[in-house]
Amino acid sequence: MNILTTLAAFVTALALTFLLSRPTTRWQWLDHPNDRSLHQRPTPRTGGIAVLVGGLASGFLLALLVPATHALLIALLPGLLPLIVVAWFDDQRGVAVGWRLTVHVWAALSLALLDLAPRWLRLLGGSWPLPEWVAVILTALFVVWMINLYNFMDGMDGFAGGMAVIGFSTLAWLGRADTGFSSVCLIVAAASAGFLVFNFPPARIFLGDIGSTILGFLAAACGLWGQREGLFPFWALLLVFSPFIMDATVTLVRRLLRGEKVWQAHRSHYYQRLVLLGWGHRCTVLAEYALMLACAGSALLAVHWPLAGQATLVAVWALVYGLLIWGVSWLEQRLHAPMY
Repeated sequence: MNILTTLAAFVTALALTFLLSRPTTRWQWLDHPNDRSLHQRPTPRTGGIAVLVGGLASGFLLALLVPATHALLIALLPGLLPLIVVAWFDDQRGVAVGWRLTVHVWAALSLALLDLAPRWLRLLGGSWPLPEWVAVILTALFVVWMINLYNFMDGMDGFAGGMAVIGFSTLAWLGRADTGFSSVCLIVAAASAGFLVFNFPPARIFLGDIGSTILGFLAAACGLWGQREGLFPFWALLLVFSPFIMDATVTLVRRLLRGEKVWQAHRSHYYQRLVLLGWGHRCTVLAEYALMLACAGSALLAVHWPLAGQATLVAVWALVYGLLIWGVSWLEQRLHAPMY
């Protein structure tokens, strides 16, 4: 069953991405380069449609094969559909920040209404009950941030698609005890892989807001679903997607401290800075893939470790990210320093 639905998602997304990337297609929403872009020529940003159609078609097939998943898949639609509509218009003509955030908050609340909000705060051995209103607020903040950070990080060839393939594949393995959960994660990973074939540097097509928005939402939803069912600890999700979470969060904090308008497009993410330093899309994205695989591998291993080992792993990754952040700044200072 997993093989059938996964293959269907990959083939559907692959075929649609190929069609949407052709210059003769009628669906030509082009992303034109500007002073904040990393690409050099107008490129279609309709790849998210292929990921969406591939995922929905395979999700429908999964619901037929595993009726137990039908209710949850249907329950995700009230949050997912408004996101798709807003992203659709945003890709074509732009949507005000207020409207986008309103829909993002609604999507987050829809997951809380599914009883996916955590009832307990569990951190490396400690466990504290959460009042319902606190759980809802934390869930809303987490989901809205995951939606937006995926959008922020979709700015380099092969980056967001690769994170989806590695991230959702890892969640599928972590949650393999639940066939329905594992199948949903594999469908998302396979649809993203079909898109990635044409998005790997040099990209012929981009995700667009539709793709990045739904991937961020589904990453949050699967994380909340997995922790509620006891399939994996919540920190494992954060570690798996930490290449996106750390870059987006640290960059946001830096921009806030500088008094910048954080809702405006920019080129100050760490992956963007590496591209601008001369690494290029391919070299940078391969380095990011290595980081993603290291995070995923350590999460797969550490869920079976004692609490002391898990705490040590978190501390080690905090040190690694600190060194990586320092390293990018050091490279900038070195390469931009005057030559004598």
